[in-house]
Amino acid sequence: MRASDADRDRIAAVLREHYAEGRLNVEEFDERLELAYNAKTHGDLAVLTRDLPFVDMRSFAARPEPTPAKPAKADEGMRGAWTVWAMASGINWVIWLIVSLTTWEGIYPWPLWVMGPWGVVLLVNQLSSGKRKDEK
Repeated sequence: MRASDADRDRIAAVLREHYAEGRLNVEEFDERLELAYNAKTHGDLAVLTRDLPFVDMRSFAARPEPTPAKPAKADEGMRGAWTVWAMASGINWVIWLIVSLTTWEGIYPWPLWVMGPWGVVLLVNQLSSGKRKDEK
């Protein structure tokens, strides 16, 4: 009987399992995997696992399960940008506070001019990147 792509994928999954458990070395695994994807019949596929312990092939999916999505690099980059903004803003406020306390005068809160425009740019960038993700 002719083998389907799903049959070939199941045998490939079985071979991967046996390779992971150490029953096959790299060369054997590569050779058998190539033969599995070139197999035309169920008999061709059966030969590939004949000397291996029985594994219930129905427990293997025909196609590998999709992996959960990782956070995008852009999300990590924005988190880093906000962290740098917060640190720089904090340092500026500490400098302002030290100068204000040592001069005994109410100095104009100039750190607002540092953190304000920078924060607005970061906020616009983050909001626009969120819209781009929704469009994809």
